[in-house]
Amino acid sequence: MANNVHAQSTATAVLDPVIAPGHDFETVTEAVAQIPLARRTPLGWVFGFLIAFALLMGLQLALGTLLLTGIGIWGNNVPVGWAFDIINFVWWIGIGHAGTLISAILLLFKQQWRMSISRFAEAMTIFAVACAAIFPIFHTGRPWLAAYWLFPYPNTMGLWPQFRSPLIWDVFAVSTYATVSVVFWYVGLVPDLATMRDRAISTFKKRVFGVLSLGWRGSARHWHRYEVASLILAGISTPLVLSVHTVVSFDFAVSVLPGWHATIFPPYFVAGAIYSGFAMVLSLAIPIRAAYRLEDFITMRHIDNMAKVMLATGLMVGYGYVMEAFFGWYSANQYERFMIWNRMTGPYAWSYWTLISVNIGMVQLLWFQAVRQNLKLLFVVSLFVNFGMWLERFVIIVTSLHRDFLPSSWGMYYPTRWDLLTYFGTIGLFLTLFFLFMRFVPMISMFEVRTLLPQAKVKPEHHGGH
Repeated sequence: MANNVHAQSTATAVLDPVIAPGHDFETVTEAVAQIPLARRTPLGWVFGFLIAFALLMGLQLALGTLLLTGIGIWGNNVPVGWAFDIINFVWWIGIGHAGTLISAILLLFKQQWRMSISRFAEAMTIFAVACAAIFPIFHTGRPWLAAYWLFPYPNTMGLWPQFRSPLIWDVFAVSTYATVSVVFWYVGLVPDLATMRDRAISTFKKRVFGVLSLGWRGSARHWHRYEVASLILAGISTPLVLSVHTVVSFDFAVSVLPGWHATIFPPYFVAGAIYSGFAMVLSLAIPIRAAYRLEDFITMRHIDNMAKVMLATGLMVGYGYVMEAFFGWYSANQYERFMIWNRMTGPYAWSYWTLISVNIGMVQLLWFQAVRQNLKLLFVVSLFVNFGMWLERFVIIVTSLHRDFLPSSWGMYYPTRWDLLTYFGTIGLFLTLFFLFMRFVPMISMFEVRTLLPQAKVKPEHHGGH
């Protein structure tokens, strides 16, 4: 029995390696470095970048109109004071979680399969946080005053932020998360930037990569300091994976509103963040893998492992949905019971049952290896998961707010064209930054992938007859 299990695991490892056989140090470097060093930009990249940039221009139009007119252009109203702005803030923060999990936690656990996807997952984290920060800042209506009121620095009036508010907790958590993510990403780039400096033909590129590589020579002292810095940053980043979305969940959990004040929210939000984050990694990795012919480096083992993480976190999210409904019934609180019943049968019931169908029903497909190995189907599933997790935030925020304690305060929320333009504009910002990243920076960590090659393994010398 044990022999059969070992044989099956060995066969799986042979079928799905972390890196395809037949590569050496030179071929790995050439395959990855030639993408940003290419003299001619692929037409597919130009076409995709123009679409993303057009959406980014829509974001500029929406935010410019908001600054001139006010947040009244959004659909926010008296019962639903938080709407698309906070929905999208929580959604974007969640998407960034997979990058930190892959780069930090899997690094500490020495998981080799993370090496090929960690670079663009970390970049995805930074870009997602940039998109998320737009919504709460512009929700203030006067973003030029947001820093004055939100950041705790001494001032002549002796005014300080309200430290008991979860909104100020968000400022600390998200700014720390963004700072550590940028530093971690850049430190991991330094050895590869030195490789780009040495391979670049253009004098301009040599100088740019030379400055960015910080004088890296690949000496033993440099590698030692790099490894120490990476472990320290991974250790700092690991609690951030749990703390950031936990703090975001406190925006709701510390309130007294039915549907929000639930102790399950912190772990439930963290699981949902990793769930949507890995869905976004798959949504990016599958087309990038095909477009740049990186099948040798992002193998089916990476795809399968990410799908399994999605399955595990999706089941946790489904458990959270069941517990929410159970708490509403078991609490014997008429307001909690009404909130759950209103979600299921009220005017926004379509959103509740759609997210249940996607986040609980569709994820069950990932139990089957045939689905996890079908790239087209897995790509569609990952897109639906991202949509389902956006709907989850919509349900939590809108359906909990639009029916107040007093029926006279009830109202409906309908997003305006400016809400939609702002949301799709942030998608344009995210994709624009990601297209620039792919074109000018090595999207796969070359030095880490090279450590997976047989040539990188140190073989002890044998002397004598032993």
